[in-house]
Amino acid sequence: MKRHDDIWIMVAQCPSRLGTVDVVTRFLKERRCYITEQQSFDDRLSGQFFIRTEFRPEEAGFDADTFQAGFAERAAEFEMRFELTPPGRLMPVVIMVSKADHCLNDLLYRYRTGQLPIDIRAIVSNHPDLASLAEWHGIPYHHFPITAETKAEQEAQVWRVVEESGAELVILARYMQVLSSEMSARLSGRAINIHHSLLPGFKGARPYHQAYDKGVKLVGATAHYINDDLDEGPIITQGVEPVSHADYPEDLVAKGRGSCQGICRL
Repeated sequence: MKRHDDIWIMVAQCPSRLGTVDVVTRFLKERRCYITEQQSFDDRLSGQFFIRTEFRPEEAGFDADTFQAGFAERAAEFEMRFELTPPGRLMPVVIMVSKADHCLNDLLYRYRTGQLPIDIRAIVSNHPDLASLAEWHGIPYHHFPITAETKAEQEAQVWRVVEESGAELVILARYMQVLSSEMSARLSGRAINIHHSLLPGFKGARPYHQAYDKGVKLVGATAHYINDDLDEGPIITQGVEPVSHADYPEDLVAKGRGSCQGICRL
């Protein structure tokens, strides 16, 4: 992952109209900011325009508050909403897991080596199995057992960890529990789930065996935002692996795990 200590990031969204790129680039030029990378997309279905700009101030003494106040005046004409991210900012996250460790292991490795711009504030699990892994990384581990009778109480404990840690993102890395409608609503827009790509088909136990019995020829992993529809939230990215007649259920499982790790890299 490329990292630059002097690169700021601005993302913006507004209704599609003429001049949306110009209002960004012209303001940056006037403020003596050099654009190092820029991406934009016009969504003709929603009528919304999106732009992401990485830039480097060319002069010392860059003041973020003054910059944002000035750009807000220009952006108002376009009904443009924007966010400014300072160099080197790490997003505070909480990771939720159960017993499977492959997704967590990959996230922790990339976190430890600086490949992911995140700050893992806590790991939450309904099992004690991965506590030693969290301890080795110096990350607080919260074991909150759950049953049908204690689900509301357990989710309240999880929510307290999210709030008290200041997490802006929650990652469900093979967390094998269904979140309640109330918890899904609380985490709307700030929680993602990583799981095998067979869902929403082949639900329940032994999904890879179900897929094998049906002759599925593609397996992989999916990362999506959570919502109240189980495993049917908006998809962020997917990874796939081909399957042949020579692959058995255990081979499908291995390929699925490899795709989960690939998703973490993405």
